[in-house]
Amino acid sequence: MHQAQPFRIFLQLALRSGLVLLLFASVKAQQPFVTDDADVTPKGHLHFEFSNEFDWLQADSFPNLKQNTADAELDYGLFEDLEIGFEVPVITLFNARGSASRTVSGLGDSNFSAKYNFYKERENSRLPAMTIAINFYIDTATTKRQLGSGLADFYLNGILQKSLSKTAKLRLNGGILFSGNETTGVIGIKSRGTVLTAGASVVKQFNPKLQLGIELVGATTSAFQLGKGQLQTLVGGNYQFKSNTSFDFGIVAGKYAASPRAGVQLGVSIDF
Repeated sequence: MHQAQPFRIFLQLALRSGLVLLLFASVKAQQPFVTDDADVTPKGHLHFEFSNEFDWLQADSFPNLKQNTADAELDYGLFEDLEIGFEVPVITLFNARGSASRTVSGLGDSNFSAKYNFYKERENSRLPAMTIAINFYIDTATTKRQLGSGLADFYLNGILQKSLSKTAKLRLNGGILFSGNETTGVIGIKSRGTVLTAGASVVKQFNPKLQLGIELVGATTSAFQLGKGQLQTLVGGNYQFKSNTSFDFGIVAGKYAASPRAGVQLGVSIDF
């Protein structure tokens, strides 16, 4: 699917300038982590996230050297314990000298999602909160410019969340990409077919405004080709500078061809 040029220009400018941060101002703790949380947006409410991640790529990505991903996501509480969402990234690739284009920029593939929290954590129970999320990625990018997969992707993710103490939470994810591939720009496993994903994070609230945590996430093909897989860690957190708005930050380090070598992420999360 192709977007009209004026619309692309407008959306890119809006994302890059941060005008979306001025939309509308309890923040969820998911950003900046890839590992999803079990919480969902309350019924009738909206949750907005904007993040910008700048990555230095692995040598295997040459002539692509760096990638910037500006990502906007809007979630809505459709029913009690059920949210729907829409996400669209703007991707910029920085290539080596001698490439046809030193810089390539445009929309990545869009994502429609649904997330259902079917079991909540209960006091004095060993069972964690349990959530299931479904994602449909549609081709809104220019594949020839390496901005999207050119495929329709269907992804299912299971989420467990358990309180380790009054201030610390453990989150575990396990997912299956049934079709397409899971690339964002040039980051991700490029081979077409089933991809298995996993992630774990521990996040601790140090005071009413500051949370810090660490995560480890990975992905591999169904043939377990680790050299073509993805393994990365993120250390970061968020600072809630308003009652409904947080500043999110993280530092990324990765291994294997499908991961960034290193990266920095900054963002904001807003509930309204």
